[in-house]
Amino acid sequence: MTSGEGRGGAAPTGASRTGTRGRGRRAGGGDTRAAIVAAARAQFARHGYDKATLRGIAREAGVDPSLVHHYFSGKAGLFAQTLDVPVDPGAVIDAVLAPGLDRVGWRIVEAFLGVWDAPGRRESFVALLRSSMTSDEGARVLREFLVREVFGRVTAAAGVPDAALRASLAASQVLGMAVLRYVLKVPALVEASDAEIVERLGPVLQRHLVDDVPRRD
Repeated sequence: MTSGEGRGGAAPTGASRTGTRGRGRRAGGGDTRAAIVAAARAQFARHGYDKATLRGIAREAGVDPSLVHHYFSGKAGLFAQTLDVPVDPGAVIDAVLAPGLDRVGWRIVEAFLGVWDAPGRRESFVALLRSSMTSDEGARVLREFLVREVFGRVTAAAGVPDAALRASLAASQVLGMAVLRYVLKVPALVEASDAEIVERLGPVLQRHLVDDVPRRD
């Protein structure tokens, strides 16, 4: 009887632990990463890039916030994963900024073209651009991401005034070129080489992001 009670007593304890784990946060596992990406996609669509938080994404995914940091490099990296694009935006901008601000405009254009033209990636970016043209939510998320995580980092490094305006103007140049070249397929832009686009658009971004703007008297 004592032996039976021992076996009977062990079972509820195990069941209790299992039940607690089921009702609590999701542990790390094969489906955890996918759950975080799905939650992030929903949060970005609902709140936009700026207002979505990693803690809120973790809460919606049912995981501990530390797991989000474990699987992803940050909000920018997680956003890239929601687009199904295997690129870490933070690493790309780090590489662009590493040599300093001299000719950073040229390097930004070169980096964008390198990412977009890589095999298997163009389709994802074209889908993103199309979504931004037809969806208010898609446009807001892409706009906020580019202004904050890409061009905003450059203006912050440059310490320039009117940083938000400068970042927005730079984003408009790059997005405009991308839409015309990859979505609308304007012949002159499609046929232009990457090097030619870099040399023509680079100085424009340099002026927007870094150079002093002459004041009108």
